Formats: sequence, C-alpha cells, structure tokens
Amino acid sequence: MKQKRARLIYNPTSGQEIMKKNVAEVLDILEGAGFETSAFQTTPDENSAKNEATRAAEAGFDLVIAAGGDGTINEVVSGIAPLDKRPQMAVIPTGTTNDFARALKIPRGNPVEAAKVIAKNQTLQMDIGRAYDDKYFINIAAAGSFTELTYSVPSRLKTVLGYLAYLVKGAELLPQVKKVPVRITHDQGVFEGELSMIFVALTNSVGGFEMIAPDAKLDDGQFTLIMVKTANLFELVDLIRQVLQGGKHIYDKRVAYIKTSSLDIEPLGEDRMMINLDGEYGGDAPINLQNLKNHIEFYANIDEISDDAITLPDTDKLALEAIVQKFSTEAEKIEND
Repeated sequence: MKQKRARLIYNPTSGQEIMKKNVAEVLDILEGAGFETSAFQTTPDENSAKNEATRAAEAGFDLVIAAGGDGTINEVVSGIAPLDKRPQMAVIPTGTTNDFARALKIPRGNPVEAAKVIAKNQTLQMDIGRAYDDKYFINIAAAGSFTELTYSVPSRLKTVLGYLAYLVKGAELLPQVKKVPVRITHDQGVFEGELSMIFVALTNSVGGFEMIAPDAKLDDGQFTLIMVKTANLFELVDLIRQVLQGGKHIYDKRVAYIKTSSLDIEPLGEDRMMINLDGEYGGDAPINLQNLKNHIEFYANIDEISDDAITLPDTDKLALEAIVQKFSTEAEKIEND
C-alpha cells in the first residue's frame, strides 16, 4: 500500500518561535503515525502559506498541516478550499488566541501534544465560510462600527490579547461606537435596521470567549448570525457579562441570534462598512457569505469535543473577566466626564 504523504506548513515566528524549536519532534510523531512528512517554513511574502498549501494539494499530498496562529490556518485553508480535490487538514496551534484550535480541542502552545492528536486518527468534516467567491474564513466574519475598532489596536496588543484586544486598548475610542443602517438577508428573512456589531460564526469561540455562539456546530452547514442592536456602553458591558455567564446574551432582546446557511450584508448608509474575516481586514460590504458544508476533513480531538456548551478554563475566564471589568470602569469614566 502506498504510504501517505503529509506537508507541514509552519510559521517560524508564531508563538515566540515555538514551532521552530519543535519541528524535528513533530516530524517524528507524524512519521510514526504513518505519514512520509516534509516541512515548509513560511516567508514574509504575501500568501506564502496559501500558495504552498495549493502547491501541496495539487502535488497529491494526503494531509496538509497548518502550524501557527489563526491567520496561518486561514491562509492554508484558503489555498485548499477552492480545489476540487482537497487533502485532509490538521492544525498545530502556536498563536495566541487560536479560536479554531479551541473548537477542535487541539492542545495550544504545545506542538508535540498537538501532533499527537493527528496520531489518534480522528477526523471531522468541517464547514468553511466563503466570502466574495474567492476568500474564506474558518471561524468568524464580523462587521459594524464596534468591530472596526479592532483596526486601531496596535498589533502588539492583538498578539497578546487576541481578536478582542480592543476591549483593553479601545476604551478611549468607545464614544465613537455607533449603530449603522444595514440590510441583512438570511435564510429566515430580512433584517433592516441599525446595528453596532454583526458576527457570523462557524465555531463557538471568538477571541477566547467560548460562549459567543454556545450552540454552534462544526459540521451542520449553518452559520450562527449574531446582530447587536445597541451601541450604549453600559448595555454592551452587560451583554459581555452575559456571555461570560454561560451565553445568556442569546436570549437578550438587544441581540438577534439566527441560524443561516448563507447571508448578504448590505450597508444602507453612505459610510464604508469593513468586513473582518478571522480577525483580519477582508474587504468591504456589500458581501455574500456562504457556508460550505463539510468542505474540508480535519483531524480533531473528537474524544474531547462535546455537543454541550463548553466552560472556559478558570485561568482564561479570570483573564476575560478582568478585561470586562476594565471596559466597565472606562465606560463609567466616560459617562462621568
């Protein structure tokens, strides 16, 4: 029987170069799991990981492994997703937030333990999001005035705190948050009105908040569409607290929580509406988003994935609660000025 081939695509600078230090041991584990394995180190060139993923897939590799943060994983997925014949994928998370790895229950910040998940030989047919016909996302698409604050956050803070870093740094920008007029067409109808934030989630984790979309399924062909109808600082703080309290925000009248396989986002005002795909700028609305059901087969820690809502580890929860407290304090200062 022909031996299966794996291509490891890794970001050498991610996670304090942790992958670079563990490549040899990871390759040993993959070889022991039955893969003839080779490695590619990404470069600063644009689309380095994406282009290598496409090349490896077209060269007939059976498995392509993305090692890095959510950005590297997104690139590798984007290199494979358009192809008719797609290899299996695996992730070795070495970034900071690693939302996608959280959903798959892959050990974070430990490449050797992550590689051992591949050796367990458990896979899942995963949904992938498509935008603009040529861009893809694996975790989240977002839009709205509140979301756009992320572009003002220094990259250093994003690295430390992940996608929701603006909760710490963006306090002085919060008075700029406003509701914007938008039309959103989804499977259940049409919303037309003003929103401060739009989330389109594939997994339950956004910036480490694992209860943003508490009932999200990884393989049901459905996005979780979350529309926030308030821009009031204290109401936003209250909604974030509800997220931490087990995802209670989904029942709040200031939030619309909808399942849909596709949607169109169309701004109705004159202001530009930027779209965030997996934490990075991905273009401007209007935009059509499609859920590609069961599009790529991923290695996952199936034993650890539960259909139930997932509780944050205590250390992560305490850190997020501290961020929310800072947010609340800054909001009160602004109100009193």
